[in-house]
Amino acid sequence: MPDSFKSLKEVFDKEPRLKGLKNIINAYSVVADFHIIFPEFNKMVVPVKVEKKRLFLTVENSIWRNELKFKEKEIIEKINNHFKIEIIKWIKFIS
Repeated sequence: MPDSFKSLKEVFDKEPRLKGLKNIINAYSVVADFHIIFPEFNKMVVPVKVEKKRLFLTVENSIWRNELKFKEKEIIEKINNHFKIEIIKWIKFIS
């Protein structure tokens, strides 16, 4: 393979013009992988979207919303550790 070829990962990581696309892919990945990262939340929480590093989660009821609010920092850390970059800074809980 010639030296001039680059992997897609290299292109996405090093090309500044693709930063917006990379952010969209990362945001989609958080929503898609949420129940893989947190299988215990499968029936109570539905990931909706990521917007400006804020994850929107629909929560089954206010009791779970309050419980998850106490664990917000842990949830954020676990997501960011899973992807090895800071994707999420805040969580917005919706009931």
